[in-house]
Amino acid sequence: MSGLMFSLSSRLSRLNNLWVPLLIRNCSSKMSSDSHWLSPADRDQLVMELRSAGWMEVEDRDAIFKELHFKTFNQAFGFMSRVALQAEKMNHHPEWFNVYNKVQITLTTHDCGGLSKRDIKMAKFIDKIALSM
Repeated sequence: MSGLMFSLSSRLSRLNNLWVPLLIRNCSSKMSSDSHWLSPADRDQLVMELRSAGWMEVEDRDAIFKELHFKTFNQAFGFMSRVALQAEKMNHHPEWFNVYNKVQITLTTHDCGGLSKRDIKMAKFIDKIALSM
């Protein structure tokens, strides 16, 4: 039995030596420049643009927030479904809350601990989808 355990253990060790570097490489390649903080100049410009579209900066957090209202629950849910599909593609998921026809969304990038290019990209996508509903 101990021979079997040693054999299994050494095989798992070899697998880890092969797979762990691949996983690390894949994770770091998925971390695009979109997940980095914005420079102060970029941040001011981009957040100002989003403010004109109804986004607000969250007090006590490096995040942005928007509340959207739809005609019906089905329309709100359809909107959320479309955003969810894009969020999955971007590997960037919003914090959100829904009651009937109201959807509240907060965007921040947990990887970098604050607002990033990824949040700006997601906010612009959200605005585009909301206009099409």
